[in-house]
Amino acid sequence: MKQHWSEFGEQLCSGSGISELMEDLGHAIAKGGDQICMLGGGQPAHIPEMDALWRERITALAAEPGKLEHALGNYEPPSGNPGFRSALADLFKRQFGWDVGSENIGVTAGGQSAFFMLFNALAGKFRDGSRKKVLLPLVPEYIGYANQSVDGEMFRAVKPRIEITGDHEFKYRVDFDALEVTDDIAAICVSRPTNPTGNVLTDAEIQRLTEIAAAHHIPLIIDNAYGAPFPNAIFTASTPVWNEHIILTLSLSKIGLPGTRTGIVVANPELIRSLSSMMSIIGLANTNIGQAITTPLIQSGEILRLSNEIVQPFYRQKSEQAQGFVREFFDPRLPYRIHRSEGAFFLWMWFEGLPITSRELYERLKSRDVLVVPGNYFFFGLEDDQWRHRDECIRVTFTMPEHAVRNGFRIIAEEVAKAYASSAV
Repeated sequence: MKQHWSEFGEQLCSGSGISELMEDLGHAIAKGGDQICMLGGGQPAHIPEMDALWRERITALAAEPGKLEHALGNYEPPSGNPGFRSALADLFKRQFGWDVGSENIGVTAGGQSAFFMLFNALAGKFRDGSRKKVLLPLVPEYIGYANQSVDGEMFRAVKPRIEITGDHEFKYRVDFDALEVTDDIAAICVSRPTNPTGNVLTDAEIQRLTEIAAAHHIPLIIDNAYGAPFPNAIFTASTPVWNEHIILTLSLSKIGLPGTRTGIVVANPELIRSLSSMMSIIGLANTNIGQAITTPLIQSGEILRLSNEIVQPFYRQKSEQAQGFVREFFDPRLPYRIHRSEGAFFLWMWFEGLPITSRELYERLKSRDVLVVPGNYFFFGLEDDQWRHRDECIRVTFTMPEHAVRNGFRIIAEEVAKAYASSAV
């Protein structure tokens, strides 16, 4: 029997870029084998020091009477564990001078669910019949936002300025001249570092976006999944920022706890109360274990040391290594460019004038057991969906073991060279 979906069902049940990405990743993990080069997901690496720490924390929880039982066997408030929230607020106040208390902190079942609730609460269809959207001042932007709406198209995006920064390097910049906030914009949203490109918006760009949002009485949402202060997978200067006009989201995933599904939202108390209401309706409560594992690390500030001294150097070295593989395998005469790697877990590659689409390149690589993500998925919200640039880019993850990353870039270079060569015949 053919299933008939509601409008909500059609929006969420008919497939998406993020569902395809996770499906391919899951099948590749199940298939296993050293021949699979899983360079397509946002899976954090298993950093030995961090894995050892999580084992120690679980052991400590198990050793303290009642602690593990509470974490596994109790519902916490839908806004999160009170001790966890207080510890975060104290850390932010102590380290950065932010005027926050536990009432400014909310917990969700991962960052993805936080954005689902935020986007659909702030934008979409209103009772008076009007519709509002979320403005993306810079694309490409995170693939996981694209299909979050339960009620039609939700995003409006602005093309970036492309700045050539080297023979085989470039960087996207916010085009403030083209950035227009109209009455139907409910919020502005950026990720920092940007997933997929590793772009880090400068402090000046963030300040300007904050001022624009405040002038229009709308929030600036900053997705800080890879950013400062934790996990701080940032390789350039970047100041953590929050004020009453900002909704800041963080996560425990990229510091090494993706399985705990722990998202964090820093915002005004009214919004946090609304998130708590939504969380109770959707999932009753949040997962407890991530909060239980990390609360002592947050209370002591150790989470910042771990981020700065272990996590950040690890991913900086992985980025530099991946760029070395690109130089090793790619013919310098080919028109390829890498976005300047300023943070996160990816290299964003642009093949100018690529004779095939990034989707076709993705399929060719997949047939050779190399998984990447085609770039077209990241350019949602643009009025100009014929912009060729969106079909000339791919996202490549460098968090996997060295042999897999090296072999993956070798195969990518071979397939890209074949594509250009075939068009020259």
